[in-house]
Amino acid sequence: MSELEGSCHCGAVRLTLQAAPTQLSECNCSICRRLAGLWHYCPPAEAKVTGPLTGYVQGDRFLTTWRCAECGCTTHWTARDPAYERMGINLRMFDPAVWQDLPREQVDGASF
Repeated sequence: MSELEGSCHCGAVRLTLQAAPTQLSECNCSICRRLAGLWHYCPPAEAKVTGPLTGYVQGDRFLTTWRCAECGCTTHWTARDPAYERMGINLRMFDPAVWQDLPREQVDGASF
């Protein structure tokens, strides 16, 4: 399989996944429900994100949520602890054909 490529609305931020996602997650925590992200979780080594980014750190200060500095689309999140081997890629930055038929896991982040 070739890499999958996506982008923010203006195209300034480019996202590349090494493998096709097999599932996506929707989280109901205070920020994810507002962002309406569809998250694909993967090790940071399996994704590449380039372009002008602005980060936001909230609450427990565990994650940085990233958005395009130009158009404001939320592209991904990363753990602030570099030893944490997982990041979230917002699949809404990809063509709907990539994610529309994937099974969805409902994550109860609001209860954490």
